This record gives sequence, structure tokens and C-alpha cells, in this order.
Amino acid sequence: MPTSPCGPDCLPGDEPTVGKLRASRRLVRAGGVVFAALGAAAVMPVAGRRGRERLVRWFFRAVLRAFGVRLEVFGSFAGQGALVVNNHISWLDIVAVNAVRPMRAQAKSEVRGWPVIGWLATAAGTVYIDRERLRTLPAATAELASVLRAGSMVNVTPEGTSWCGLASGRFRAAPFQAAIDGEVPVVPVALRFRMADGRETTAPAFIGDETLIDSIRRVARLDGLVLEVHVLPAIEPGRAGSRRELAALSEAAILSALGRVHVPSQRRMRLARPLAEHRVHSHSA
Repeated sequence: MPTSPCGPDCLPGDEPTVGKLRASRRLVRAGGVVFAALGAAAVMPVAGRRGRERLVRWFFRAVLRAFGVRLEVFGSFAGQGALVVNNHISWLDIVAVNAVRPMRAQAKSEVRGWPVIGWLATAAGTVYIDRERLRTLPAATAELASVLRAGSMVNVTPEGTSWCGLASGRFRAAPFQAAIDGEVPVVPVALRFRMADGRETTAPAFIGDETLIDSIRRVARLDGLVLEVHVLPAIEPGRAGSRRELAALSEAAILSALGRVHVPSQRRMRLARPLAEHRVHSHSA
């Protein structure tokens, strides 16, 4: 099981925030969006592919609007049948990707049992993997390859766990075998969170022992959060000789787009507190 040293010390304490009343209104609006999505999910089976995509895109963009998050997109998705991989920071990651291009996802099996979210994820065609039972990994990889081969885009987070955003984890090779077996391209996507003044922030990160509710409340209080989505050039089938090489190429593309060098594993624990004090000015693609 992958682990991240990112914890409470990685979170800033001085980001601009809105008042309690405004934050509460955001949470109420987000709740309304979720319940509206429950009703929309009931008609998805008869809505057709384009209808489903419009509903899913509307839902995820409405979630971002409810929380006051501004979405900035660089690049675009093209074609069908691709493994889409991104750096993993927050529960907002999958919201952002689907707000740009609705697609299926691979998620841990526990998500299936989550209230509301689990039902929506299943209705959206999520491919589940049981991370506690590694012997099921070959079957999960085969299922994912079949889905990709059939023309679906599937979103995967190869780090296996979330990081603060200023530090990141190594991309695990296992998910990339499905792209090789399915003979589909890999599309790296770089995500960056910053405030309106350009300062990169770790505030939306879902890390440590905090609950999902804690993270959601913190995001609701932020004033001027911007989420950048950089869709990078696809890595075509045959370019990498192995799944490890394919994982390394994808990781390098994302780190290059974000303008940072990978943090060596032996230094990550020592970087926890300095990361909370560090700010990087974002630059346009």
C-alpha cells in the first residue's frame, strides 16, 4: 500500500478565507448539486452517450462553482480509448478531470460503499480494484484493459494516495500494464492548485488522518481558489518498452509541466514542515 508523509504540517494556515455564513452557503449549494445528481443518475441509462456526458460535465462543474473554485484548462482531450493519469492531491482531482472531459475511473473498492458518492461512482461506470487483495490485481488489470480497448477513457491516479501538491509520489507501474495490453495511449494530466494572487497552495490537499468532511469544509472556506488542469500530449502505444518505462514517462511529463523536480524519497519526511512555508508562483502553459 503506498503511503505519503504529507500531513497537517504541509497545510498552510494563512490563506484568504470567506466568512462562516458564505462557507455554509457553499456547503448547502454543494449538497443541492449532489442530490440533483442523484435524480439525474436515474435517467443516465436512457440518456445516450452524449446526454450522459453532458449530465456528468454539468454535475462536476456545478460542484466546482458551488465551492467557488475557478477552473483553468490548458490543452484538450482528443479521441477515445486512453488511460488518463494525473498527480493526486485532493478529492477535487476527479471533479476537475470530469469537468473537462467526463470519463470512467479506477477506484479502490471501498468507494463503492460510500454514501451517495459510491452510488454515483458506480453509475458512472467506475472500475473497482481491491487493494487489500493483491491476488485480484491481474483480473482488475484485465478488466481495465478491456474497457480501454472498447474505446473508453479511464482516469487513474498512479501515486496510489494523495500528496500535498508541492511534493509528489512515484507513479506505480501496475495501472500502465492495462494501457499496454489494451494498446491505447496514455494521457498525462498535471493538476495545480493556487490562489487568485498566483501563489501555489496546499490547502485543498486531502492528506494525513483528516476526514473527507474536514477537507471539504476547508475548501469551502477558501477565497479565490484556482484549479489548473494541464492536458499534456498523449504517449502513444509502442513508445515505451515496459509498464515501468511508461509510468516514468508519464511522471516526468507531469513534473515537467508543473516546473518542479521530483523529491527523492529519503528527503520527503524532512520536507513536511518546509513545504507548508514554501510558495511557488504558477506560470501559464
